[in-house]
Amino acid sequence: MLQFAITAPMGLRTPAPIMQIGSQGTGLGVTAIPTPSGTVGTRVPTRSSYDAAILVQGNSLRTWSYRSPAVEQVQIILSTEGRPLDADVELWHGPDNTPVKMRVYIENGQLRPFSAVIETPRGPNTVAIRNIGQIEFPLAANVVADDVDFPSPDCVAESRTVQGGALRTYPFDPSVDSVQVLLRTDGRPLNARIELLQGPNNNKQVCELYTEDGCDRPFFCILATPGAGNVVRIVNTAPVEFPMYAGVVPFSINSQIYDGDVVIGGDLGW
Repeated sequence: MLQFAITAPMGLRTPAPIMQIGSQGTGLGVTAIPTPSGTVGTRVPTRSSYDAAILVQGNSLRTWSYRSPAVEQVQIILSTEGRPLDADVELWHGPDNTPVKMRVYIENGQLRPFSAVIETPRGPNTVAIRNIGQIEFPLAANVVADDVDFPSPDCVAESRTVQGGALRTYPFDPSVDSVQVLLRTDGRPLNARIELLQGPNNNKQVCELYTEDGCDRPFFCILATPGAGNVVRIVNTAPVEFPMYAGVVPFSINSQIYDGDVVIGGDLGW
């Protein structure tokens, strides 16, 4: 395994985190797996990730606790059987201390499962997932600590500054099946909204994020982008005094998509 250090912007108050980069596959910390559609990805697009998932009913809470300080990152995977997904995700570190909070909404949790990596330094830590949807909308949740995904060198290199109150948009080609998003700061709090749009003001997935220290606890996620017309929009919801750095690049490519494909309603499988 190679060690890759994120290049820190000028004026950092704390050292930048170090993320591991695999020496083969897609450049991430896992081996690439070819899928029947021609996509080369990891466990995120495959069904095997959800074998160990726990069903979380509507208006219920599940927690995953890690006492060992050796667990420094965990990957959260949320999905449904095709119904909408609405959940709150929190990281608990000590009494009354919640350094990371997320509100996740997905229109179709089977077509676009949610996968995010959060930092858990200085254990013990507890990941709490609450399904805030109705009882008719259960979700499947899994938290992995032994083998998590990491941003590729391209994702780190393409990070750009997003000032407080500003936004950036990233359109993607129909051949892109998923994209990776990396958000961090120079040590200040991180407040952001990540949106996946397919068509004018048509939100397929929304994640509202808060991190108390965007340098010590950077945020990394993988968004599934099936179909055409996908745009990722990153909004810095913090004041102008709190800029952040966003990197959004393709994660997996479907080589069998061609320009003549017609997608009805913006969703594959119709």
